[in-house]
Amino acid sequence: MTSAPSSDPRCNHRIRAREVRVIADDGEQVGIIPTSEALRMAQEKGLDLVEVAPNAEPPVCRIMDFGRFKYQQQKKLQEARKKSTTVLLKEIKVRPKTDEHDYQTKLKHIRRFLEEGDRCKVTVFFRGREIVHKDRGLIILHRVVADLGETAKVEQEPRTEGRMMTMLLAPLVKKTPAPA
Repeated sequence: MTSAPSSDPRCNHRIRAREVRVIADDGEQVGIIPTSEALRMAQEKGLDLVEVAPNAEPPVCRIMDFGRFKYQQQKKLQEARKKSTTVLLKEIKVRPKTDEHDYQTKLKHIRRFLEEGDRCKVTVFFRGREIVHKDRGLIILHRVVADLGETAKVEQEPRTEGRMMTMLLAPLVKKTPAPA
């Protein structure tokens, strides 16, 4: 017989307490009875005795089908995972000499990322002697913020790290109008 993982509740003969508070399979409170008596009641109904509140005094046990209980727990976990969303961090790289058409294309990508609910990191990277003109990089980043306007908010102001200048944008949460 293999032992169940520690995250599973104790079941049947693995319950260590001498007395337990028992809840029947129909949800009715049976009361505080010896564990051996509770096990006998569960076996008569063809079900399991499952410890649902081990820290209570005395521990609370329920008569139920343990396999079905585990299946329902797994389904709840899957449903919770399905409803949760992960926010990604997308990055767009630009240079101080980026042409207008390329800038507009990258701006369109940033807008799409933000509409999908992802955060976007805009990076201006300098090569060679371009590092002398950090003001051009700052102008590009401020222009991105101005062009996005109502779509994004600045989460992290532009800052220089080595040969790169970065800024973090987050999507604005659109409020739905209240019904009149």
